[in-house]
Amino acid sequence: MTQNVISGYKSVCDINVYYEFYPNPSTEKTFVLLHGFLSSTFTYRHLISLLKTEYQVLSVDLPPFGKSGKCSRYVYSYKNIAQTVIKLIESLGLKEMFFIGHSMGGQIVLNILHMMPEMAEKAILLCSSSYLRRSKLPLIVSSYMPYFHVFVKYWFARTGVKKNLQETLYDHSLINEEMINGYLQPFLEDEIFIALTRMIRHREGDLPSSILNQIKTPCLLIWGDHDRSMPLEVGEKLNKDLLNSELVVLKETGHALPEERPHEIYKYIKNFLNKYQTAVN
Repeated sequence: MTQNVISGYKSVCDINVYYEFYPNPSTEKTFVLLHGFLSSTFTYRHLISLLKTEYQVLSVDLPPFGKSGKCSRYVYSYKNIAQTVIKLIESLGLKEMFFIGHSMGGQIVLNILHMMPEMAEKAILLCSSSYLRRSKLPLIVSSYMPYFHVFVKYWFARTGVKKNLQETLYDHSLINEEMINGYLQPFLEDEIFIALTRMIRHREGDLPSSILNQIKTPCLLIWGDHDRSMPLEVGEKLNKDLLNSELVVLKETGHALPEERPHEIYKYIKNFLNKYQTAVN
């Protein structure tokens, strides 16, 4: 039987990282869940309830999102965020890991697979961020203006959580107060907008094809056919660049896969792991 969640903070790479760990005394196999941009561990609540019955689960708030720290010394590059996750995992002493990354979290997973390929047995990429370039120089320069974070906050307020959810969900009937409040909560303090301003400067862009070609870890790509944030052609290109991957397309589904299709995701993950196990045996 799965034990209660252990939630807390670890100071790694000069920042406090919030995590939720769901131990399972029957196995050491652990799923590490990394969320997308402007999100948090909240996005995985439905999938966690399925995974934790058979596996251990570690869900991480990637800095500066969710409850993790917003630090003026921290470098918010994908490489450093990936290194931070690696250090967190090492501090917890976890073994036999599978990574799940949604959107930006998928790009962090790919960085980890590139930097430390022995860390994960397999990876599942849900509408993974791919092929995005670094912010343009005028925006980076503008980010050094005093109170630039106020403009970031203004942009977020104008866009709004509900509108963002409508953009990422195919089925708008799923949007309710719990969902809106869950995504809104981390953005009620100014510190997140200051940190996002630093992320504009530090984010180095997604991994190029030349690096993706070197990743050998088996990867399952799951995509929504109505993804407007990372269109299906991005997933098809990523499937070609990752030499040991397969692509599954879910019909009538948008970008927010963990919200829309947790049961289908779980089914495909189980099939993916079972197929691998069969191949090994």
